[in-house]
Amino acid sequence: MFKIVKRRDLTPVTKLFVVDAPLVARSAKPGQFVIVRIREQGERIPLTIADYDPEAGTVTIIFQEVGMTTRLMGELKEGDELLDFVGPLGQAAPEVTEGNVIFVGGGFGVAPIYPIAKQYFNAGVHVESIIGARTKDLLILKEEMETVSHRLHVATDDGSLGHKGFVTEVLQRMIDEGQRMDIVVAIGPMVMMRAVTEVTRPYGIKTLVSVDPIMVDGTGMCGACRVTVGGKTKFACVDGPIFDAHEVDFDEAVRRGKMYAEEERRANEACRCGGGA
Repeated sequence: MFKIVKRRDLTPVTKLFVVDAPLVARSAKPGQFVIVRIREQGERIPLTIADYDPEAGTVTIIFQEVGMTTRLMGELKEGDELLDFVGPLGQAAPEVTEGNVIFVGGGFGVAPIYPIAKQYFNAGVHVESIIGARTKDLLILKEEMETVSHRLHVATDDGSLGHKGFVTEVLQRMIDEGQRMDIVVAIGPMVMMRAVTEVTRPYGIKTLVSVDPIMVDGTGMCGACRVTVGGKTKFACVDGPIFDAHEVDFDEAVRRGKMYAEEERRANEACRCGGGA
């Protein structure tokens, strides 16, 4: 069992847990994830490691209440325990120690962006970040991103904070202004990452994305998380989740992500009606 030692509500639907998991904390690296299960018959869900402290033996995870399991997780409090907390899984983000890196985080994607930006910033990389959400009330980790960015840009769809519009518009403006970009790292909804990829493609800017397809076991056995990268089948859980954005078949990934939309709708209905997970 893994105790929740701290809970923080980032938005009405986004929660942060600091979990006592010393073995995971000892080996974790930016870009990796864990598989979490909250009860014996429950669903296994992948969550990015948003931060970790090897000395304290804790791992930070952030999740949105979008499905039945995450809604049930949202009811947990400090002192409660998670049944399973498996990791670290996946490949770590590539190490970078110089140059200019632009991070683009959309919505919940700011959570996995943060530990990578933190590592690069501490290694001496010039970091600029663009984070966005539909409205300022849904923007997460703004203060944390400010501490690991030489410059932080904010975009909201409704203009309630920063640029009114999309993060891709801010990125395009920076390109048009001649901003040096050795690497762009984009994490967020699949359609947002695809849009960033199409912005950088004409300029040949190296772009990395963290792909989060449907995942079950997280160890490469089930094959549910397969994605096409460079014309080849890859498993996001063991080959990724970070890939060269210009080689990812986003159209296929978006289609696969919608395969169980009806089942998810029914599960959410069951949760609202008091059904179990």
